[in-house]
Amino acid sequence: MSEGTAARRLRVRGRVQGVGYRWSLVQEAKRLGVNGWVRNRRDGSVEAVVAGNVLAVEAIVAWAKVGPPGSSVDDLDVSPEPFPPDPGFVQLPTE
Repeated sequence: MSEGTAARRLRVRGRVQGVGYRWSLVQEAKRLGVNGWVRNRRDGSVEAVVAGNVLAVEAIVAWAKVGPPGSSVDDLDVSPEPFPPDPGFVQLPTE
């Protein structure tokens, strides 16, 4: 894409399931106009792909380090990712 855009894969570990983390991430992504998806992982982590304006992607990565009230993020891995094919931001089933 252009220099003003970015795509990242996030893997969030800690108390991030059962606390509204995915729902809150969807709301934050929509607020920022970021595309991608989020899902729970069977190992207790949350995984997401976020793509869009580089400043919006940086903002959602910063949000993911803290998460919503009730969550406790112990670790956040961020890596480059190809852009998702579909616009919008969705919650996927657990994998």
